[in-house]
Amino acid sequence: MMLDAPLPGKNLMLAACRGDVHKDHPLLHSAKELAELHERRLCACREQTDEIDNERARLVREIDHWVCVHLPPSLGAARVHTETIGAVVDRLGQFTACAFAALASGSKGELGDAWERLAELAIGYEDLKDEVSVGRRRLPGGP
Repeated sequence: MMLDAPLPGKNLMLAACRGDVHKDHPLLHSAKELAELHERRLCACREQTDEIDNERARLVREIDHWVCVHLPPSLGAARVHTETIGAVVDRLGQFTACAFAALASGSKGELGDAWERLAELAIGYEDLKDEVSVGRRRLPGGP
């Protein structure tokens, strides 16, 4: 299945991390699940974090496999990125969970830092999405 725009934009991805999946897309569903796992991880005991981390790793692998199947090959001179799309989506989920935890804690300094990290990563995701989609950037482990 080849989609017109295979990778969702940052706004859809951020909405999915908040639990709002507005479009039926496997990466959005995975982003939602990853954010939920990170939220659970914030207050989990050691035994639970191992299980959560295993589930996160599975979702990251699924995202990376989906990306390999659905994106065009990169150009010969494309520079390699330091992370896979799955790893970036996992961090979007983590930063979303941390931002909402900071919101709940009421610490203004922590809240500002958390939202700034999330916003910067969302912009980085959008740039990576655009570059990978046209073959100007390649992902680690890819051709």
